[in-house]
Amino acid sequence: MHQNTGLKLALVLVSGLVVISAHAATIDANPSNYRSRLSTLQPGDILNLAAGNYSNNLPVSSLNGTAGAWIIIQGPATNPPAIFLADINNNTVEIRNSSYVAIRNLTLNGQGLDGPFGVSAGTASEPPTHHILVEGCTITNYNGGQQTVGISTKTPTWAWTIRRNRIINAGTGLYLGNSDGSCPFVAGTIENNLVQNPLGYCMEIKFQNVRSAVTSMPTNENRTVIRHNVFIKNDAASPSGDRPNMLVGGFPNSGAGSNDLYEIYGNFFCHNPRESLMQASGRVSIHDNIFVDVVGTAIRLADHDLPLKLAHVYNNTIYSAGTGISVGALPDQEHDIFGNLLFATTSISGAGTNVHDNLSYTKANAGLYVANPSTNPGAMDFFPLAGQCQGTALNLSGVSGETDYSG
Repeated sequence: MHQNTGLKLALVLVSGLVVISAHAATIDANPSNYRSRLSTLQPGDILNLAAGNYSNNLPVSSLNGTAGAWIIIQGPATNPPAIFLADINNNTVEIRNSSYVAIRNLTLNGQGLDGPFGVSAGTASEPPTHHILVEGCTITNYNGGQQTVGISTKTPTWAWTIRRNRIINAGTGLYLGNSDGSCPFVAGTIENNLVQNPLGYCMEIKFQNVRSAVTSMPTNENRTVIRHNVFIKNDAASPSGDRPNMLVGGFPNSGAGSNDLYEIYGNFFCHNPRESLMQASGRVSIHDNIFVDVVGTAIRLADHDLPLKLAHVYNNTIYSAGTGISVGALPDQEHDIFGNLLFATTSISGAGTNVHDNLSYTKANAGLYVANPSTNPGAMDFFPLAGQCQGTALNLSGVSGETDYSG
């Protein structure tokens, strides 16, 4: 039986995706002149921001690169950084009506203000943003209130990549899509990020209403990939209500996007004193993740704003949980829960007929089966001991169309 092999799955780095035009102009800027130079950027240009403190925001407005010539706005790759200090009247990086733009290597400091977001993509009344890369940024202290967000999208978005960022001490780490189900977040990739100590969610992707036609938005079947991230909460109060570390909502009930899929794998979810580590509805593949330290439920599968339709949950390791996996209602289309290694008071609860080949042990006996069971991220090692956590070889044919399904 294949099982998850440990925390290293959450820490793998992935190479960049940006294609740069051979004819790009490189433009240097500093706190005194960067805003005037922003508006001059053309496809393929690189704007290098010098180290220092930037007291005004970074408005990325009507900047459109191309698939072969992205516009890149970046700070120094090594210290000292380019630091943008939030002000109460503006989101720190505001992206509007833009595409094929990369934001890289910036430090955004919310200064504990209640209101401004770190990176924000417009409002529902504005044109969409697509093919945006946010990479290598440190986004910190956007925690003046639980509704203050590290990275937010509230206009239709697709083909965003959010990679290798550190989002520390936010009200909400990432909030993608609008609260009423409009402005869908489509075909995104969220990978290799650390999201730590939010007041509410580390990340929420909102449910999606039936989509209105948006020029150039893909209408075929797409996947949003969430992989190799670390989602850690602490015991801080959540003044606007307790939240899971991560919640993903359902896709449209019909039409474009109705057969989209969340692929959630290789992530590390740690600690939640009052809610689940992860909650999912819609269509989800959840595999090869590690879930540690929750009083309640590690993985909660449930109808939420929209129904749970498809759930493939396999090869996850769950340790120190009240309930390992909870199934609120049978998915409308299909489900398969198998190959999971569970050290929980209750292994699997609720509805479910296609549940098989899972291994369940007590937390107290975990040391008999894995190298170093612990709730301390610096000490834990869930690699199976020799001869343990084995069984009949798993039949993975039903999930063979999913990314990295074999671990």
